[in-house]
Amino acid sequence: MTSAVDGLKRRFMAMSRADEDGVYRDGAAKRKARTDLAMACLRDLWDEACEAVAFDVPKTGVGLGAVGSLARGQVGPCSDLDLVLIYDAKALNDQQLNALANKLWYPLWDSGLDLDQSVRTRAQCEAVTDHDLPAAMGWLDVVPVAGDTELIRSTALSILERWRKAARKRLPELLGSAKSRLDEFGRMEYLNQPDIKEARGGLRDSVLVSALAASWLADRPHGRYDDAVERLLDVRDCIHLVAGKDANRLLAPYQAEVAAMLGLADPTLPEGEREAESIDDLQTILARLGRTIAFSLDATASRAGHSLTHEKPRFAFFQLAKPRAHGKREAPKFELLAPGIAKHEGEVVLPPGVDPTLDANLALRVAVAAAESGLPIAPGTLNNLRRCPIRDSVWDGESRDLFVRLLACSDSLLSVWEELDFVDIPGRWIPEWLGVRNRPSMSAAHRYTIDRHMVEVVSRLGRMSPSGVPYSDERYHALLLAGILHDIGKRPGVRDHAAEGARHANAILKRMGYDADTVWWVTLLVREHLTLSDFATGKNPNDPTVGDDLAACVDHDPILLDMLFDLTRADGSSLGATAGETISKQYGWSKWRESLVRTMYAAARYHM
Repeated sequence: MTSAVDGLKRRFMAMSRADEDGVYRDGAAKRKARTDLAMACLRDLWDEACEAVAFDVPKTGVGLGAVGSLARGQVGPCSDLDLVLIYDAKALNDQQLNALANKLWYPLWDSGLDLDQSVRTRAQCEAVTDHDLPAAMGWLDVVPVAGDTELIRSTALSILERWRKAARKRLPELLGSAKSRLDEFGRMEYLNQPDIKEARGGLRDSVLVSALAASWLADRPHGRYDDAVERLLDVRDCIHLVAGKDANRLLAPYQAEVAAMLGLADPTLPEGEREAESIDDLQTILARLGRTIAFSLDATASRAGHSLTHEKPRFAFFQLAKPRAHGKREAPKFELLAPGIAKHEGEVVLPPGVDPTLDANLALRVAVAAAESGLPIAPGTLNNLRRCPIRDSVWDGESRDLFVRLLACSDSLLSVWEELDFVDIPGRWIPEWLGVRNRPSMSAAHRYTIDRHMVEVVSRLGRMSPSGVPYSDERYHALLLAGILHDIGKRPGVRDHAAEGARHANAILKRMGYDADTVWWVTLLVREHLTLSDFATGKNPNDPTVGDDLAACVDHDPILLDMLFDLTRADGSSLGATAGETISKQYGWSKWRESLVRTMYAAARYHM
């Protein structure tokens, strides 16, 4: 027996095909067409189900609603359908309700699409959204499909009103959910194979932005943000078409085809080079989209948090006896963190009167203050830092000291560097950074992009040397600088990125005004950052000439050998394997690899 939804997945795929040249165009129009088709088929399915059951389905008291991507008009070629059958307990008994639900769900399961379905009363819908934050996010967009549409609308309105009343209390929970996803899935712009839905800056974050806007605590951004969401939905659609299923992770086998469908493949390039270039371009686009969406979420959340602070009374009851404020609102309170930098409502800000256009080192001071205090930089302050008169060729003692202080901030460095990168600050300090920014690593061992990997490496470098003696300031600073520059030579067409990186590092540090010793130490470490690992896995540590050769690579300087060991360890341990992944013996910092490196390190120390 045929159904209104027969072959719905096949029809979705057919109407989503790329143009004759293989490029996927008019994604927004295709998403609307798929949504319209789904809604029309579901209405017909409702009519078929009502005719198929052995009882009269009442006109009121039961209806079919859509939630999730279908309700938002964002249905992908293989997206699942999120549906809810909402009913009044007096309209149907349990047996009738079960029969109607079966006539709806079974044809949908047979259609080829995944289905996320539920059957609830209005009270049950409200209870679920009151206690289940992910459900609440999806149900803020409930739209009626068929049946008692007024019941669906009133339920949706009730859920929205309850969300607005509870949003002030649930704001920390909402932001906590974003933090949990960040910990699990990482930042989209820094991953070689990102989950474009769950990663930070992905489609899930756009749902949170809409939820914050729906709470009336803050308006959501428009323009550039809307364009970013639509473009990311295009990427999601292409993943579906390539994978042939509801997938959100941009796996390596999909990337070349997805890039081609997005129009990134240059037909004038030879095969092989064409795919590599298009994947690089795709990664760059994803980084831009992810940063835009993540920054929009941060900015919207910041405004929402401030609105909660400012709606609180600025005076207490006891002040009525001493009305010194005369009922006026108190002026904002700023806690000075550094010259021209303050803490305000849990964020690093610029106090009134500070002019970013007059201070080239302001961005560095803000970054250090944020990293050392563990506070985020206010979105408005980040935008103001764009106006700093930064010149890559103008460095002084203060700017060099601030730069290494920032690099020494370990875990805090990661978040602060990301904030600064959104407003293009690191590329203004070091223009060579733009050559590796957002670039995926061709090595299977790397989970992160090249730029993120280098920041990860720096965050793992400590002051204590492997010989148990703390590094001097000069050596520690050189080690940090080597960490942030060690892969700066990973550019298209470069065969020896270590040698290329040493060339760049030498020029960068001379331009920054570092002394000759620091320039030499960093240049050597960048040039040799793979040497200890290569010796450990390819040579015999018991051969006297091997230990002597390795010692010669670091000028027979035991401290440089210590620094090379620490850089090797940080490099290997930051390749990106998570708790659920396995680092092979060939890649990463496994116990096996560490033992080999330590043995070779000891052999070189012996020959010194």
